[in-house]
Amino acid sequence: MAVSADYREYVLEQMGRVAPVSGRSMFGGVGIYSDGLFFALMDDGAVYLKVDDTNRAMFTDAGMGQFDPFGDGQQVMKYYELPADLLESPDLLRPWMDAALDVARRARKGKKKK
Repeated sequence: MAVSADYREYVLEQMGRVAPVSGRSMFGGVGIYSDGLFFALMDDGAVYLKVDDTNRAMFTDAGMGQFDPFGDGQQVMKYYELPADLLESPDLLRPWMDAALDVARRARKGKKKK
């Protein structure tokens, strides 16, 4: 699904209160980057952050689900939905973004070693 221009602007503005971010259109959604790291995405009115074993519990404990671009459970990705209310508070959003950025940094280091 497409991301509206208003929603894109809102999310990037709210996340930009925590760290410098930029968005790039991709496959109808938006990839979100900070310091060259792809750590989040927007799709169909939701924000998803990059996860691994270090931060997955934050999302599952909050009852948030995994990004499933086709809705069939076959192509789930290592991104979980961010609770929408966190976008309203930089203090609440910061630990979630920091953890996702740490995951992205580790993933990039892992790719460089291969």
